[in-house]
Order: sequence, then structure tokens, then C-alpha cells
Amino acid sequence: MFGQLGLPEMMIIMVIALLIFGPKKLPSLGKSLGEGITSFKKAMTFGEKEAEKDEEKEKKEDDSTT
Repeated sequence: MFGQLGLPEMMIIMVIALLIFGPKKLPSLGKSLGEGITSFKKAMTFGEKEAEKDEEKEKKEDDSTT
């Protein structure tokens, strides 16, 4: 129900954002949002890699003790 945003909804959101923040501040907000998303993705992939390394290490320790 709320998961799909079409073109009319996106246009309304953009107009509201433009009215609230103004044309001068909107590009900097977009840039900071993009940087935040990129940083979050990097942290997630780093966390997944660390978890995989820990699992492999635990498997090796379990195999060596048996």
C-alpha cells in the first residue's frame, strides 16, 4: 500500500522539499544524504565481511579441536 511511489508522488515530495528548504540549500542536502547512504552501505559490507571472517575462524578452531 505505502511501498510504491509513482512519478506524481515523487513530484509532490520534491515540490514540498523545495518550498521548505529553498533552492540554495536543496543541493547540499542531497549531497549530504548521498554521502550518508554511501557511508551506511560501506559500513554494512564491512560488517558482513567481518562476520564471515569470524565464522570461518570459529569453524577452523572447531575443526582443530575435534
